[in-house]
Amino acid sequence: MMKKKSIPASKPLLILFLCQIISALDVPLDLSQPPTITHQSPKDYIVDPRENIVIQCEAKGKPPPSFSWTRNGTHFDIDKDAQVTMKPNSGTLVINIMNGGKAEAYEGVYQCTARNERGAAISNNIVIRPSRSPLWTKEKLEPHQVREGDSLVLHCRPPVGLPPPIIFWMDNAFQRLPQSERVSQGLNGDLYFSNVQPEDTREDYICYARFNHTQTIQQKQPISVKVFSMDSLNDTIAANLSDTDIYGAKPVTERQPVLLTPTGSTSTKVELRGNVLLLECIAAGLPTPVIRWIKEGGELPANRTFFENFKKTLKIIDVSEADSGNYKCIARNTLGSVHHVISVTVKAAPYWITAPRNLVLSPGEDGTLICRANGSPKPSISWLANGVPIAIAPEDPSRKVDGDTIIFSHVQERSSAVYQCNASNEYGYLLANAFVNVLAEPPRILTPANKLYQVIADSPALLDCAYFGSPKPEIEWFKGVKGSILRGNEYVFHDNGTLEIPVAQKDSTGTYTCVARNELGKIQNEVHLEIKDPTMIIKQPEYKVVQRYGQVSFECIIKHDSTLLPTVIWLKDNGELPDDERFLVGKDNLTIMNVTDKDDGTYTCIVNTTLDSVSASAVLTVVARPNPPFDLELTGQLERSIELSWIPGDENNSPITHFVIEYEDGLHEPGVWHYQTEVPGTQTTVQLKLSPYVNYSFRVVAVNKIGRSQPSEPSEQYLTKSASPDENPANVQGIGSEPDNLVITWESLKGFQSNGPGLQYKVSWRQKDVDDEWTSVIVANVSKYIVSGTPTFVPYEIKVQALNDLGYAPEPSEVIGHSGEDLPMVAPGNVQVHVINSTLAKVHWDPVPLKTVRGHLQGYKVYYWKVQSLSRRSRRHVEKKILTFRGNKTFGMLPGLEPYSSYKLNVRVVNGKGEGPASPDKVFKTPEGVPSSPSYLKITNPTLDSLTLEWGSPTHPNGVLTSYILKFQPINNTHELGPLVEIRIPANESSLILKNLNYSTRYKFYFNAQTSVGSGSQITEEAVTIMDEVQPLYPRIRNVTTAAAETYANISWEYEGPDHANFYVEYGVAGSKEDWKKEIVNGSRSFFVLKGLTPGTAYKVRVGAEGLSGFRSSEDVFETGPAMASRQVDIATQGWFIGLMCAVALLILILLIVCFIRRNKGGKYPVKEKEDAHADPEIQPMKEDDGTFGEYSDAEDHKPLKKGSRTPSDRTVKKEDSDDSLVDYGEGVNGQFNEDGSFIGQYSGKKEKEPAEGNESSEAPSPVNAMNSFV
Repeated sequence: MMKKKSIPASKPLLILFLCQIISALDVPLDLSQPPTITHQSPKDYIVDPRENIVIQCEAKGKPPPSFSWTRNGTHFDIDKDAQVTMKPNSGTLVINIMNGGKAEAYEGVYQCTARNERGAAISNNIVIRPSRSPLWTKEKLEPHQVREGDSLVLHCRPPVGLPPPIIFWMDNAFQRLPQSERVSQGLNGDLYFSNVQPEDTREDYICYARFNHTQTIQQKQPISVKVFSMDSLNDTIAANLSDTDIYGAKPVTERQPVLLTPTGSTSTKVELRGNVLLLECIAAGLPTPVIRWIKEGGELPANRTFFENFKKTLKIIDVSEADSGNYKCIARNTLGSVHHVISVTVKAAPYWITAPRNLVLSPGEDGTLICRANGSPKPSISWLANGVPIAIAPEDPSRKVDGDTIIFSHVQERSSAVYQCNASNEYGYLLANAFVNVLAEPPRILTPANKLYQVIADSPALLDCAYFGSPKPEIEWFKGVKGSILRGNEYVFHDNGTLEIPVAQKDSTGTYTCVARNELGKIQNEVHLEIKDPTMIIKQPEYKVVQRYGQVSFECIIKHDSTLLPTVIWLKDNGELPDDERFLVGKDNLTIMNVTDKDDGTYTCIVNTTLDSVSASAVLTVVARPNPPFDLELTGQLERSIELSWIPGDENNSPITHFVIEYEDGLHEPGVWHYQTEVPGTQTTVQLKLSPYVNYSFRVVAVNKIGRSQPSEPSEQYLTKSASPDENPANVQGIGSEPDNLVITWESLKGFQSNGPGLQYKVSWRQKDVDDEWTSVIVANVSKYIVSGTPTFVPYEIKVQALNDLGYAPEPSEVIGHSGEDLPMVAPGNVQVHVINSTLAKVHWDPVPLKTVRGHLQGYKVYYWKVQSLSRRSRRHVEKKILTFRGNKTFGMLPGLEPYSSYKLNVRVVNGKGEGPASPDKVFKTPEGVPSSPSYLKITNPTLDSLTLEWGSPTHPNGVLTSYILKFQPINNTHELGPLVEIRIPANESSLILKNLNYSTRYKFYFNAQTSVGSGSQITEEAVTIMDEVQPLYPRIRNVTTAAAETYANISWEYEGPDHANFYVEYGVAGSKEDWKKEIVNGSRSFFVLKGLTPGTAYKVRVGAEGLSGFRSSEDVFETGPAMASRQVDIATQGWFIGLMCAVALLILILLIVCFIRRNKGGKYPVKEKEDAHADPEIQPMKEDDGTFGEYSDAEDHKPLKKGSRTPSDRTVKKEDSDDSLVDYGEGVNGQFNEDGSFIGQYSGKKEKEPAEGNESSEAPSPVNAMNSFV
């Protein structure tokens, strides 16, 4: 059995859809049917008398109905009136007014009848009335003269129009008169004043009546009102009375409330159900009364109650019988209250409970027409048949009237008719047409065949099967071609044939068949259902807070069914986006540029497809600095205080945290604003403390989280009275600038601190602890006074008192000062030094007598300096160091001493004037310490079982070296360390050959020096023994050296490894984080010239080999020479020099040829023999690509290398025996001296290198030296 059910009330959208289907289930127009009224004019039809009158009456039926009209209950023959026509195939009347007709002639009650062979339908009674907008009757309006505080009513009394006009009050400039709790317009159009004020005086109170139907406005004559204030009234009375008369109007007196409307204590009001209930109470009184509304015995209906006209009007919409009752308005002010009770009765014109509906029956069937209505009072029900009261209509044996119901039994075709139900009471009537149509018709399905339905998943699917037949067909649904009948709770079958699938799923997709059958036949129809994926917003817009003039973006990323085409719409506050180029709508976002305050609001992203719609909203809050406060007001003026109040500006969506109050002293510092105080953001008044003799102006700044507002406009000025000063100058001091004076200084009072004109200072002083009188002097408005002829550094009592033309400030407090200081007279004595360790010593001294300090004792200074190193006995420049010990301290620690050195020191006392004489120099020596690491460690000459080690002595031996300690251990391929071997080497050795090592093995060496104190820090190195006398397994680039000139540098290195390596040089500014610059070296040579360098700049450099990943030398650092005033010329690149060299070479060639000829002749050339005996393997040909010359070394000359020359092939430079050079005295390029002659800066040309890098020459090369290194 099919399940059928009514439409559930919980589905309003479904109800709407089904109602549309039901309205479409009328009898098909190709079948016979009685007339049905489809359109008609309203019952109360007010027309514009200037336009044609159109009275609507449309109907349908089969055969098409004919139309007739009655006017005022009698037949209206339109053929006899040339002004009246009826539209073709319609019952609509057109009355031609614009061609001479008068609308008033056609007032009346009209009714339309539509008739065919199966019955007659009638329209409502349509009352035609032309609108009216009459003029005001002429009247003479007397001026209203009212005493201030009295009440006043200005009557409007508009002419009676149709429909009633809308009333409003304006002035001559057509500006609406402002209304308030005190002045307001009543429902009847009158203007009510609860109490009049002087500002109510005017001569243009004009009442306007607007007649909307005719779009006209009528104007009443202006009304004049003059309000007499008590002061002006007293003046008038005084002018008309003699001096002996008693006169004087009473001042304005407050009055308790009195109701102006409605009058009395009670009244009644009747309103119809569904209308708007308006209740009004307007009261007079001073102060202006406040109105409050209550319902006796109940509550005012929520959601339907509104207060208008400053709560003087109570408005309840859509009233019902439940709203009947007593409503009380209460008018109250400070003197009392008055109330009025309005008894409200809600009546009701008739309204439908069950309206009769068309009835289609087959011959022999039964049926009923039901007409039920309600109202207050209860309406009466009457029936008509084909427009005739049923009591006098032709009889029909198949019908029976039973009150509000007509019962039909065994109807026949002749029973077809149109029945009218009329429900009426004193407030109106209802008229409904319903036909009975007797037909015998087989089923027909009105829904188009193969209709496609598309539904979103998880939504209801409604498959339509609109049908008709008589008798009424039965409906069945099937799914698929051979599917079984649909049953079960997952389907709902509606009476109108619709199949509902409450929750459609993907498997609901398919073809559905609707079958309609009755006793006269059967018919079926197929429809198709597709289920689509729902549209979703997977990334919704989010709440944003943005500062004014910033940028904001809202995202709206969607997911949808691939067969549906979505459209995305953005709304602002449920309206269209502003037409502004700042709004940029992207594919999945909305961007607002340069945000302004008006962009604040709710932004909604709506995604629509043909089947569904989704939306998401987000709020944009635009914040900014607050607007400046305004309307500053000064009240409560007193001599030393005043109250400031203001109105805050707009906080721009960011709450005001506090207000800053600033003041300007227009008397002393005009244009300069000072901070006064600040108050919380919830406070708008502040009590300000004032100073005498200041012309104050105030302004207020509002502050929120975004920032400070612009300052408000300044307040009015307020000048305080003069007074004697309240305070004395601050920061009084007495400090002598010379040994025989006392300088007394103080901070002058600011302008507003003077409290009056004539500001001066009384300066007083006397020597402390001496029975002297005060010496005083009065000075002008200055901040310093000098007392001369004082003893050196004695204490004085000092005070400074302010005064002005009105008197002195309170007695000032005394301060202690001193006359001028002089240099200390004696040096500290008994200076002793206790050496704690090799780098720290403690010095003691006896304090000097305080009288000899002759000033404020600031402390002691210890001067100390290194005389010489005990290990090298070398002289060096004296660099004095100073340590200051504050206060009366008699000892101090000297840190950072060099071990095994001789030092001197002296001590001096310090006061505010300077230093005293130095104590005699004290000599002390530091003991030995541990040495620094050896200057380098170099491993050469690897063989199968031996390695040669060479090293340099520590740069800082810090004592007498006793030995060197060498430790080494093998390293396997996994970098694991083998057993450690230790060897002690005498201190006078500088090389060692390690034998009996394993072949082809890597060793790690640890090397350090020792003194009697202990071992110094170690230096490490690694090396590999060779296998089968082949080249070492691990290539190396060693001994990178540089010779730098002003703009170029020669880089050279040693390479150990496979042949045919391609080298490159990388360089950069030392200490910079920039990437290394790379230069490729042509061929396999071991030197390169870097050009284009910046003079006077430190560079870092390293050398690498192409193809050997990560294989580079260690870094070297060099510095180019300073820019020269006149650039030196590299003669190696000059044409004349090259020509000279070519000539020399040619002469040598000729000489060699001569020698060769002579030798062939048997002669011996001694030079040749010498060259053969001493061939120099290091001679290299000139390189044409960079213009440099090969090196040349005289093998017979064993003198030390000159400065700037290339180092020998073992990359070792040994120090000369003497350390006594100008370099050690700081006379190199980089040497500098302090003002006191002490040496600062690094020693020129001395650089410490990593052991693997060897040593540089001891002098930074000049361009000439660089050239000499190549020739």
